[in-house]
Amino acid sequence: MPTFPDDFLWGVSTAAWQIEGSVAEGRGESIWDRFARRGLVNGGETGEPAADHFRRWREDVALMTDLGLGDGRGAYRFSVAWPRVQPEGKGKANPSGLDFYDRLADALAEAGIRPMPCLYHWDLPQALEHRGGWTHRDIAHRFADYACRVAERLGDRVDTWFMLNEPSVHAWFGHLTGDHAPGRTGTAAFLSALHNQNRAVAEAIRALRREGDWRLGTINAVVPFQPADDTASAAEAAEVLDAWWNGAFLDPLVTGRYPERIAERLADPESGVVVEDDLDRLAVGLDVLGVNHYHRGWAFPDRGAPLGVDFRAAPPGADPRRLTAMGWLIDETGLADALKRAQAAVGDKTPLIVTETGAAFEDRPDGEGRFRDARRVEFLERYLDAAAGAIADGIRLEGFFAWSLLDNLEWAFGTSRRFGLVHVDFATGERTPKDSFRWYRSAVRKERL
Repeated sequence: MPTFPDDFLWGVSTAAWQIEGSVAEGRGESIWDRFARRGLVNGGETGEPAADHFRRWREDVALMTDLGLGDGRGAYRFSVAWPRVQPEGKGKANPSGLDFYDRLADALAEAGIRPMPCLYHWDLPQALEHRGGWTHRDIAHRFADYACRVAERLGDRVDTWFMLNEPSVHAWFGHLTGDHAPGRTGTAAFLSALHNQNRAVAEAIRALRREGDWRLGTINAVVPFQPADDTASAAEAAEVLDAWWNGAFLDPLVTGRYPERIAERLADPESGVVVEDDLDRLAVGLDVLGVNHYHRGWAFPDRGAPLGVDFRAAPPGADPRRLTAMGWLIDETGLADALKRAQAAVGDKTPLIVTETGAAFEDRPDGEGRFRDARRVEFLERYLDAAAGAIADGIRLEGFFAWSLLDNLEWAFGTSRRFGLVHVDFATGERTPKDSFRWYRSAVRKERL
């Protein structure tokens, strides 16, 4: 086990729709609720009850304390469900929705666990989707208003806010291919969602800076792309994908410009995506950047794809023993490259946090009811080694958050994919820490001796 700096931040991450449940309890409908009701989640599953965190949050805070996060140097990155706070996506905040996060923040603070909320993890109020959602320009101002309402209530216990989670994934799979909620397809929806998410981050950061003295950042899924083969067209595809997936959500917030390869497409007057002083308002800068990383991307040209390029999360012919249940190649060097890519974009004065990394496997109990998830333990060990190596190479990495504390609804895969350090029986809600939980707890404690 490598050595990390004394002030290194250890944590776990979750997302509201994936764990909370109680979808009808003082909360409006989200785009993922609607997506699930259309039968588009595996097995016809919905957001109810998920991991039942809305009712069992005290138990989950106790798990985090047991994990060793409760001494002031650990943190919990959770997301706030916009539909709980503003069921219609605008207007006066719903007191009962904020009450839930208020109680959670209090309990975390009392346990000595730093709450690090992410304001949006893909669960847009369906009411806003009816008005165009992320394809409508007004969404940026709606999000900034929502961010301020949450910060007004929780800001006395929060020092770091993240704006959006993985806008590249949300734009690509939710608005280009239709595999995620809201199920939109086509380049027009993709371009609008891409740009309006950036605008939302910028407008919310501007608004929050007027309201308080917090560290403000966002979270990007950083994928290092490489050619799927040795052809020139595959090499070109890798560069194009890096621009669309990484650069499009990193560069504007720092420089006020989109990558050269895609700038003309976004600035096309006929598309109406980038208008007037949009670019000038994007360059707000970040106090911190969350980096989510799960796999590399093997890029190839695809004339049938909306952007003419596509990628896989494992190379052709990959050894099945090196793949997770998601079909993603286990390769810790990808994390190191993702951190280098992110640091190059935001500059060496901006700290990074690995806000998500983890692996899904088919976890089964042994005869004693114990979940001996040795492959997940190996994954975490290798990726923590890569994180330590990145620090040694000069990357300003200040924390590592495992995905995820709990087994959850893995979006369109439903409960068929398990990432948790803690097993959840979705019929009863019972939590059972896995061997990976024990290993991570030992790693955290060892670093603090």
